[in-house]
Amino acid sequence: MNLSIIIPVYNSSKILDKLAYEINFFLTNELKDQYEIIFINDSSSDNSWKVVKELSRKFSFIKGVNLEKNIGQHGAIFVGLQFSKGKKIIIMDDDLQHPPGSLISIYNKLDDFDACYTLYLKRKHVYWKILISMTNNYFSSFLFNKPNNIYLSSLKGIRGNIKDEIISKRPKIPFIDSLILKQTMNITNIKVNHQERFEGGSNYNLKKLFILWFDMIENYHFYPFRFGSLIGLIAYLFVKLIRLFNKNRINPIVKDKTF
Repeated sequence: MNLSIIIPVYNSSKILDKLAYEINFFLTNELKDQYEIIFINDSSSDNSWKVVKELSRKFSFIKGVNLEKNIGQHGAIFVGLQFSKGKKIIIMDDDLQHPPGSLISIYNKLDDFDACYTLYLKRKHVYWKILISMTNNYFSSFLFNKPNNIYLSSLKGIRGNIKDEIISKRPKIPFIDSLILKQTMNITNIKVNHQERFEGGSNYNLKKLFILWFDMIENYHFYPFRFGSLIGLIAYLFVKLIRLFNKNRINPIVKDKTF
């Protein structure tokens, strides 16, 4: 298997069919049958899992995993990594804002780099989400010694050996980008067009974005403190307090799968 595409799914039942079709359209000539799509249904409240099962019956390259409880984007991705078989892995969102036409470019970059992130052109996100995303990106540069020109986008690719190292860490609260950066700095990025969401509004809100920020701090202990141990300690203890009220995200349970 040359490529695994991991897509966390949450309340996107009306998008998945078109998303699968477009991925297949752009990849089938290049990779033939040497790729798989793994949809990780993060306990959606709509009929997303039903759609995933139908797609899995229709297409042999589509696999589905259904989680019993919602564990968030990074947790769902980590589950997908555990089931992936590709020599290269690409992670993308379920809303068609990530252009399937860019997948081959990411795939090819992984010939020379361990990881490839993307820079969005003409972002379609609302302004507050862009602002928080930019803040997270700069903050992560301090936390993880990341180059400022590498933007930690949700559309990214990694080599299979990096995936294997990530899985071996088995973190309780995975923050995928910190796990990647811990393994390699042989990273590049490419520019991609950011598309309008195909249907509905974003499933992200301020609460989920701040939880993502907490996950980033949770993974801070992988690295030496770089901007003051007192600040780092206070942040870390604050996140531990938050975790007391959010324990269901720590232990993902696979309720069902299609393979």
